Amino acid sequence: MFKYYGKFSPYLFILPAGIVLLVFFFIPFFQTLYLSFFDYSHNIYSPTAVGIQNYVDLFQSPLFYKVLWNTFIYLFVAVPILVIFPLFIAVLINQKIRGVTLYKILIYLPVIVSIVVAAIAFKWLYADQGILNYIVTLLGGKPVGWLTDPNVALYSVIIVTIWKGIGYYMIIYLAALMTVPKELYEACEIDGANFLTKHLTVTIPHIMPTIALVTTISAISAMKVFAEIYVMTKGGPLNSSKTIVYYIYERAFENLDLGYASAMSVVLLVIVLVFSLINVFCFERNKYQL
Repeated sequence: MFKYYGKFSPYLFILPAGIVLLVFFFIPFFQTLYLSFFDYSHNIYSPTAVGIQNYVDLFQSPLFYKVLWNTFIYLFVAVPILVIFPLFIAVLINQKIRGVTLYKILIYLPVIVSIVVAAIAFKWLYADQGILNYIVTLLGGKPVGWLTDPNVALYSVIIVTIWKGIGYYMIIYLAALMTVPKELYEACEIDGANFLTKHLTVTIPHIMPTIALVTTISAISAMKVFAEIYVMTKGGPLNSSKTIVYYIYERAFENLDLGYASAMSVVLLVIVLVFSLINVFCFERNKYQL
């Protein structure tokens, strides 16, 4: 039937995806942008138009910079580990070893566990009288305030994100490794290349688009982390583990300051776009050259 529509046929195929983007991205985005020019802090039913004042207040707030810094720490700690470590595991599992299916299941198992359940379980592990502090005490150390020490709390939550994501990214890498021609590995072996050299010269260049994909996905996931923070620390202690998405939730749904929260959401979108563009230029620059 599409032959009757001539040159419009391709647009009909992408129309469903366009509708989904319109409903779930573009309309909410422009609505959020519109809300960011109003002040809801005094009366949520009768907001006051304030122009760009929410953005001015945002960039003058020390707490916003604290939250933004926490988000960047989350990004720069979690993402390199989630990009490199799953690749290392995928390369090892891709070898001919016994029980490889069992290893895949065990490593992927955290992915299917609900993030809320995982956060609650780790919260018990991190408790002052929990298993981790018991082990630390047995080894002769002092109990650690995993979720109560401002210097440790954020990193304790990052561990949960890493534990949850390793299996997911490992599967993505395994799928990419299946596309690498076996002849290239055989040529490297003939030339006398060792295990490390073989993967540095063949595997990594061949799956670079997949590495770029994993970097982008893990970076966006790290910048919008919420459930772990909400369940484990509520952004504390002393805002040490509060990230920008949790701060948006707090201002919007606890303080009912929708305008300020919307302004932060717009800023977050800009930051995510910048990091995505950086990723494209760093990993896939040649792909987009004319």
